[in-house]
Formats: sequence, C-alpha cells, structure tokens
Amino acid sequence: MELRVDVSSGERLDAYLAGRLAELSRSRIQTLIREQYILVNGEPAKPRDAVREGDRIEIALPEAVPLEAAPQDIPLDILHEDDDIVVLDKTPGMVVHPAPGNPDGTLVNALLHHCQGKLSGIGGVERPGIVHRLDKDTSGCMVVAKSDRAHQSLVAQFSERSTMEKIYLAVTRGTPSPPADTVFTHIGRHPVNRQKMAVVNPPGGKPAITDYETLATDPLSETALVCCHLHTGRTHQIRVHLHHRGCPLLGDPIYGKPVKFPGLPDRLMLHAWRLAFDHPVSRARMAFAAPIPSDFGRWLRLPGAVAWMETHHP
Repeated sequence: MELRVDVSSGERLDAYLAGRLAELSRSRIQTLIREQYILVNGEPAKPRDAVREGDRIEIALPEAVPLEAAPQDIPLDILHEDDDIVVLDKTPGMVVHPAPGNPDGTLVNALLHHCQGKLSGIGGVERPGIVHRLDKDTSGCMVVAKSDRAHQSLVAQFSERSTMEKIYLAVTRGTPSPPADTVFTHIGRHPVNRQKMAVVNPPGGKPAITDYETLATDPLSETALVCCHLHTGRTHQIRVHLHHRGCPLLGDPIYGKPVKFPGLPDRLMLHAWRLAFDHPVSRARMAFAAPIPSDFGRWLRLPGAVAWMETHHP
C-alpha cells in the first residue's frame, strides 16, 4: 500500500496515518513504524517525524499470526455473506474485538468460529476483518472483510465517504433545537477526561459532520427519537454532537446522566439502522437495514415516528 502526501501540514507521521487508516489504531501504527513496516521515501522513519507535501509513504503490513483468543461458537445475526464480506446485525452488549477486560466473548471470537478463520489479516491479530466499530452497547449494521482486497476497499469507502452511507437511530434526553440541522464541528480527545471525546476548536481535532432529524418526541419521559446521518466517522461522533446540542443520548454512561423515569431502557440507545456501500469486488450497490430492537418500541409507536418509518423503512 502506498500513500502520497498532497498537503504540507507538518503533521506527525503517526497522526497523519491514523487519520487515513481507520482500520489501524495509532498505537499499532507506531509499532509498524518502529519495526520498519512503514517507510517514508524509502527510508525508516519515527512516529514523531513530520510529513511533507510530496512524501511517499510505503506501508507493508505483516502477515497476521494466530490470534490467542480461540474461536467461540457465539450466535450471529447475519444479514448477508459472500466470499469477501459479512454484513451482520450486532447485538447490544457485544464488544467488537478482544481488549483488556474483554479477552473473549467478542464479535471477533464469534467471527473466527463462523468464518473458520477466513478473515482479512490487515487489521492485525486483535482485529481480523474489522474495518469499523460500534460501541459495546450500540446495536445494528456492521460489515466485516473476509479478504484483504475487500478490507482495503471498505476502508477507503469509510474514509472517503463518497459511497458509504451510515444512518443511525438514537433516543435523546430532551429534544434537539432546532429539531433538524447539520452539526459541523471538530472532535478531539477531551483535555481532562481521556475516556471522552469533545468538541474542540480548530485546528485541534478532526472535522465531524452529522445531519440529524427529530422524528418524534415523548413529553412524558422528556425524550426524543432522532435520526442521524453521518458524513464522517469520528469516535463517539453522534454521542458528542447531540450532547453538544444539549441532548445526550439516553443511557449514555459517559456523556449523559442516569434517568429515573420508570420503564426506560438502561443501555445506550443508539442503533446503526442502515448501512449502504459499493461491494468491494463486484462494485454493485448494496444496502442493509438492521431490525430495530424492541427497546425502541416506546418511541416507534409515536405518531411522528410511525409516519417517518412508513416512508423510509425499506
């Protein structure tokens, strides 16, 4: 894989690559640089080196080695599968890949069993086939790469956003004002709480764009059902943007507060409802919708939501 730097920003090499290789964490990129799997203009580099316009960055990803975590027979809700991709409906509560505190029982463990190890190795041993992520308690559509060619194409589509469409349903505490709008900010790591992301002033952070539309409101519980269309894919983007508008997601343990109203779900109320993209090999247009979980039922029965679903649900 080769990248050509087309702007002279002076950005660190590891940060520059982290913004363009969504499938690799910044720490993994740093390791690859130090182990000389990543070269700049044919020479070894350091993570802190600044990139310059015209630099040629060569990336030779090492072959994946066997994952320590064993494949596990965990049920998956498969929406589509072929030789190159798997599209699935992730259940809330499932962690995407092994990490400290979640060594097994993850989506990766389930995929290793389901696909019999036939997953793209580009993401490394901890994230085989993973080209994007959903938070633990977020449900809905995910696409996974079974082949390296599919992995590279999907990562490019997620990065460029010209062919990738991601639409979410969320339940907020309070109603956004105005009820429909586009939020365009920069999102970066919170300056104090490193577990959080935050809206930051440019040039800090990265540009983040979310279109939202309020579908229905529930005055009794002071909540609302909101549809969000992502034009970028920043960490916690919907959660940060709606919190920025004064309406954190219901059940959000990081950006929200506990709600005592009886009968409301206690998980993060965010569902990756629709995912559309070009097939990484055939280039055929593909679109999928994950069934909306039953805990959204209270809001789906509201008149505004019923009317919207009748015209928008595939």
